[in-house]
Amino acid sequence: MKSFNVDAILDNIEAVVRRHELENGGYCRYLWQDKAESREMGLNAYGCADAANILYSLNRFHRDPAGRAACVAALQSKQDPATGIFLEPTHYDFHTTAHCVAALDLFDARPLYPLTAMLEYEDISRFFAFLEEVDWLRHGRGSHAGAALFAALAITDSVPDSWLQDYFAFLNDQCNPETGLWSKDAAEDYTLYYQIGEAFHYLFNYEYAREAMPAPERLIDSCLHMYYDGLQPPGFGRQFHYIEMDWAFCLNRASRQTPHRFHEVKEALYDFAKGYIAYLEQVDWERDDSANDLHLLFGTTCCLAELQLALPGVVRSSRPMHMVLDRRPFI
Repeated sequence: MKSFNVDAILDNIEAVVRRHELENGGYCRYLWQDKAESREMGLNAYGCADAANILYSLNRFHRDPAGRAACVAALQSKQDPATGIFLEPTHYDFHTTAHCVAALDLFDARPLYPLTAMLEYEDISRFFAFLEEVDWLRHGRGSHAGAALFAALAITDSVPDSWLQDYFAFLNDQCNPETGLWSKDAAEDYTLYYQIGEAFHYLFNYEYAREAMPAPERLIDSCLHMYYDGLQPPGFGRQFHYIEMDWAFCLNRASRQTPHRFHEVKEALYDFAKGYIAYLEQVDWERDDSANDLHLLFGTTCCLAELQLALPGVVRSSRPMHMVLDRRPFI
């Protein structure tokens, strides 16, 4: 396999983050407004969280103690003291909260206030009732909620091991043994890549807890089916998004748990990496709208980090990248 040095791409990613830096440790998510004027400009919860995540992923994280403290304070300031929730207009509140709690963990920090709105789900029966309420099988709010509650409560040491065991027992029971996905009752039009995106949110919790996946062989089959049989979403591998990370993570992490189709897995990831890196090499980093959305940029950065893990010696950088999901769950 040919190797690819991605130093120039990583330098450009870092430069984008630096352009989003505000005073007092804060970051904005966007540098310019969109036509609909729908963007929250200035200090933003995702701007702060994604900047930390990206710099950690690049292995270029904050080193100065005063600078780290300022970043922590800026991110903590986005928490509602009454509910403990972090808010950002584009995402469901539990997703935003888990994302910010996970970013704070990179600094060995915690939220300033208890996660009051989440604490009722320390009762596992209430958690399961909540899952049914939000349609946890669906990509978006449902899977975000089912994964986010686990991540936020686990990172803050709010639930015992028995709660974690019940959580994974539920997911294991609900897994479709024919696909390795949580799609037992999915409608026929429930697109495969959405199912993989939803599965990703639960599987990073499995990885964090060192749990065995319920059907890694079938998950590999599903991921390869999506890639080779014309089931990729529009723009796949030629955009700043998360579905690329979802697919690469599910495929790579499943292959760690079984030898099933091992060489085919590596071939698919290598084939994808070639096109993905070629796309990123030609991006106009100062003007591309998606590249300058720190949240979308973080998804792309994670995908590069996962590809470097999946393809040893192929995706090269002077300083090896870090995968944030190997430290704590949730992106």
